[in-house]
Amino acid sequence: MKDKSKILIKFGERVREIRIERGLSQEQLAHLADVHRTYIGMIERAEKNITLINIEKIAKSLNIEIAKLFND
Repeated sequence: MKDKSKILIKFGERVREIRIERGLSQEQLAHLADVHRTYIGMIERAEKNITLINIEKIAKSLNIEIAKLFND
């Protein structure tokens, strides 16, 4: 397995943290963001290098500013 980029790991952890704070399942977040459920899981496990478009979709679905996905 390839080494995972630190930014992907931190981003995935942040998405998971906020998703759980909002009481959303991966499936619910995926539906809101119009992406596949497995895609959310892959992001949270740092297996996907997410695009800016999908970062925006997730931020909107979580009702937060994009920057909040990168800040603790």
